[in-house]
Amino acid sequence: MSERTESESRKLLGRLRDAMASDLAGQARLDKITHLIADSMLTEVCSVYLFRDSETLELCATEGLDPAAVHQTRMRMGEGLVGRVARTGKAVNTPNAPAEKGFRYMPETGEERFSSFLGIPIQRLGEKLGVLVVQSRDARSYTADELYALEVVAMVIAEMTELGAFVGEGAALSARHQQPVLFRGTTAQEGAAEGHVWLHEPRVVVSNPIADDPHRELERLHEAIEELRVGVDRMLEMSRHGDKEQLQVLEAYRMFANSKGWLRRMEEDISRGLSAEAAVEKEQSQARARLAQVNDSYLRERLSDLDDLSNRLLRILTGQGSETGAEMPADPILVARNIGPAELLEYGRGLRGIVLEEGSVGSHAAIVARALAIPLVVHAGGVITEALNGDHIMVDGDQATVHLRPDDTIVTAFRDKIAMQAQAQERYASIRDKPAKTLCGATIGLTMNAGLMADLPSLEGSGAEGVGLFRTELQFLIRNQMPKRTELAELYARVLDSAHGKRVVFRTLDIGSDKVLPYMKPNDEPNPALGWRAIRVGLDKPGVMRMQLQALIRAANGRPLTIMFPFIAQAEEYYAARAEVDKTIAREQRLGHSLPETLEVGAMLETPSLAFATERFFQDVEFLSIGGNDLKQFFFAADRENERVRRRYDTLNVSFLSLIEKIVERCERTETPLSFCGEDAGRPIEALCLAAIGIRTLSMRPASIGPVKSLLRRCNLMDVRRVIADARHRGDQSVRPAVMELLRNQG
Repeated sequence: MSERTESESRKLLGRLRDAMASDLAGQARLDKITHLIADSMLTEVCSVYLFRDSETLELCATEGLDPAAVHQTRMRMGEGLVGRVARTGKAVNTPNAPAEKGFRYMPETGEERFSSFLGIPIQRLGEKLGVLVVQSRDARSYTADELYALEVVAMVIAEMTELGAFVGEGAALSARHQQPVLFRGTTAQEGAAEGHVWLHEPRVVVSNPIADDPHRELERLHEAIEELRVGVDRMLEMSRHGDKEQLQVLEAYRMFANSKGWLRRMEEDISRGLSAEAAVEKEQSQARARLAQVNDSYLRERLSDLDDLSNRLLRILTGQGSETGAEMPADPILVARNIGPAELLEYGRGLRGIVLEEGSVGSHAAIVARALAIPLVVHAGGVITEALNGDHIMVDGDQATVHLRPDDTIVTAFRDKIAMQAQAQERYASIRDKPAKTLCGATIGLTMNAGLMADLPSLEGSGAEGVGLFRTELQFLIRNQMPKRTELAELYARVLDSAHGKRVVFRTLDIGSDKVLPYMKPNDEPNPALGWRAIRVGLDKPGVMRMQLQALIRAANGRPLTIMFPFIAQAEEYYAARAEVDKTIAREQRLGHSLPETLEVGAMLETPSLAFATERFFQDVEFLSIGGNDLKQFFFAADRENERVRRRYDTLNVSFLSLIEKIVERCERTETPLSFCGEDAGRPIEALCLAAIGIRTLSMRPASIGPVKSLLRRCNLMDVRRVIADARHRGDQSVRPAVMELLRNQG
């Protein structure tokens, strides 16, 4: 790149900065910019197209096309060459635009006179903002230098857009971060919450995209890179004897931090006139754009590493670390790209709600959010680029929607919903100490799921009769190293103390699939849900199982103890695990430790295979709990982490209910206590149908106990059972419509 090219680029950026600093209105400022770019690049046309919504581009300013077309010409994402640039995030450079595939002729612009076309995406950190276009009458391809120069200019326009440079009287754009925005995601935890945004990682704002002194900016970049390298080396040194996967990530960080190509591109951006911060952000934006188009998981991880490293470098350059001086609002709703369970626990119950741009319904964070009963919406695409600390926000975990800066009508409707829920909770509180006894005289035991000490206060307040499932893996997931036996024994003892004599069912370590311990080497399995997980890990690594069994026995200290093994697929696995319990009991007795007053050992039925186990197994096992989430997943061959398929299959499908009925019949014949545990147990209609086909104990999140009990106390199970039988006889695929009709008729 010649010195003359660098000089011309810096001159243009200098003029753009003057335009940004001027007191022109937003539209006039944008018009001035298109004129400056066309003049500097010696092209007859320069146009700026910006997004009006996520799918619509609008011509917002032009030099050379018909001015009457401004704010009149619009196109959809992917439509025409401009739409192609927007959709792909890649430049289009052609000497003969009308002959290019996908060209769309827009007669109102008068562009038929211009042959050559160069379009560059305007984007910021993965967010598509618009397209910058230059055109000429001459049929020519633009040079690599011209393309590069326009990329730099597009970066500055993106920053100016973020900073509100085009807002004002006659503005091309409405002010960013001020309009109401609706996000649709996926429910990971039900509930509704209103509050104000608290960003887990505050946005880095580049307020000086253009710099006067490239030599000083290069110095600043090199100083920041050196600080970054030292920090990565320090982290590597501290992790030398730690987790292998974490070491691989840090090695990737070091590789990027020492990448000559990465540094050279940023140095070239600075030589063109960008500040060090803007040069880093330009590279980060392009990495994010590539990330969105890559399917290969290895490449995605590497681009994600580069994105994270760029963030660290930006924070060094701007001094905008996580400690920004902002105070957490009194009603915080956490907004983040993703978050780990330990970080989420640090926030604790103080959070009103959580919104994640990524995440999944089975993630560690979702498990913790459910344990803390905090509404959680995941897959809320774009929320972290739009939300600012302190923004008013409403989270509807039931409908999987997030209202950012909602207008008055939304606020009123949302508050009405919260008020109705509060009234309902008052009604549920009035029956808290009453049994879940149906009109036909059947009593259904309602227990709660738990996994944290923070859950246990809900045992009294919810009216739960005990803990039907205590997830012991959460204590392993939120640590960076394996917990000690004494620590686990103390924790389990506190759980039993808090239960005040009520039954607690401790499920042994259920890891694998979507729950990988931070300090355990993950297995690269094509189908982890069907792979090495839960009891399979426990039987292959008996040392961990024995350590946990010892901790449970010592925690009981002479009190009743109930242990349940997860993911038992065949009887032999239960017998092998039960043998480990017997060996551990014998060892504890030899060591002089107090043994449990009574000991129950059961299994979770989560695979269809166990429903067809031998009669002897049903006689031998001391209790069974149907793990509804996994059983439904395997029954319908539908991954519950896959949004495309997980909602296609109804729990009240006749064939699935028939399987549950078969399990109920076998347990009744062998007098084996049976319960149903999972999300469906806490949904009133599903719970009613499960009770109608013979399930007499349901375990659910604490907040669901009131609604389920309320419905059960108002229904006759015999009526529901008849409706289910009639629906099956008619050949209905699901009994849901018929049951809903019965409930409506009964008021």
